[in-house]
Amino acid sequence: MFVDNVTITVKAGNGGDGAVAFRHEKYVPKGGPAGGDGGNGGSVILKVDSGLRTLTDFRYRRHFKAAAGGAGMIKAMHGANAKDIYITVPPGTIVTDLDSGQVLGDLTQNEQELVVAQGGHGGRGNIHFANSRNTAPEVAENGTAGEQRALKLELQVLADVGLVGLPSVGKSTLLSTVTAAKPKIAAYHFTTLSPNLGMVQLDDGRDFVLADLPGLIAGASQGSGLGFQFLRHIERTRVILHLIEMDPNNGRDPVADYRQICQELNNYDSKILQRPQIIVATKMDLTGAQQCLANFKQELGSEVAEIYPISSVTHQGVQDLMRHTADVLAKLPSKAPTKAATQESDEKIYHFAPDDKKELKVQRLDEHTYQVLSPRVSELLQRSNLDYQDGIMRFARKLQRLGVDDALIQAGAQTGDTVVIDDFEFEFM
Repeated sequence: MFVDNVTITVKAGNGGDGAVAFRHEKYVPKGGPAGGDGGNGGSVILKVDSGLRTLTDFRYRRHFKAAAGGAGMIKAMHGANAKDIYITVPPGTIVTDLDSGQVLGDLTQNEQELVVAQGGHGGRGNIHFANSRNTAPEVAENGTAGEQRALKLELQVLADVGLVGLPSVGKSTLLSTVTAAKPKIAAYHFTTLSPNLGMVQLDDGRDFVLADLPGLIAGASQGSGLGFQFLRHIERTRVILHLIEMDPNNGRDPVADYRQICQELNNYDSKILQRPQIIVATKMDLTGAQQCLANFKQELGSEVAEIYPISSVTHQGVQDLMRHTADVLAKLPSKAPTKAATQESDEKIYHFAPDDKKELKVQRLDEHTYQVLSPRVSELLQRSNLDYQDGIMRFARKLQRLGVDDALIQAGAQTGDTVVIDDFEFEFM
């Protein structure tokens, strides 16, 4: 099954805690602190594998978690750094943070990597806190938490040229004629249920990737038909081959078909129509097709510059079309801009904004209970090892420097009242 849009959750590993330890060796008086640092947690990294074509693997596994770093040890031994975990994705994957809507990366090159969740840093051991006033500190830091994210992975197939048109106009037949691809071909609509890719190789050595996309119908840009699910894949293509059927017996008007598809592409993304579009008249081997083409040219007039009539059955005009397509590609940039890329402006404007971490609020829960709300205080609590008296005293000093004591007094807190910081409670003095 072709899967091109999934959501996953990633969780990086926490950093290991620093150790409180002291050196105890024979003939080594006053050994001093010897607690090692904690190891770093593992990160979650997306890596492009050119051998993949879909996001099918994520249908069965959508949660990824890296290991935590090892805790610091005695004799100043550093905790083990956890290994990063790599998640392989196909080229053309756009990664978006679900919570913020920010595009984190557009992965197009083989072996390209993107860190989507950074592992936590290990805490320092007590060997770092010794000084002339406290030569044997019982102080260590806890490791920081690893990042956790919900991500949307959206695949846009990498193709130089895209075939668009109504269902059953001959897109799959043309693909099978000019490449080694074997798409399903049948005499009914919506035979193509997912994009098919093939490599076109010309006699002069030039080549390019051709994509056959499911047929579009009226209202596709608003969700009608199968083509809506795959409109995003047109964004990657640099040239569009717009196929119009010249069968006089199909009961349709080629001019109306042409304008309908152009309207759907414009509704989806107006920038798509700014790319080179080659009009291809198909099924020219049928009786009456020449007259149908003449009427088509006469009605459109100067609206289209050139039309390439072909027959995929007799191969009439197919090679001329492929050579012209290669000529057009040679004059274009190697990469077409996508919607995700154009969302970010090249010019960055910086505005002053207060640091949210410095914001400190004290909320009164009841007559004798107060809650401290501050990202910086929460981070300090998470980093502090409160299993030792020295660690508690260091935590109290830092709270005072951050202005927590003054804020509590200003809010009306008295000695003996309860102070709540996240899930930690203590008595205010």
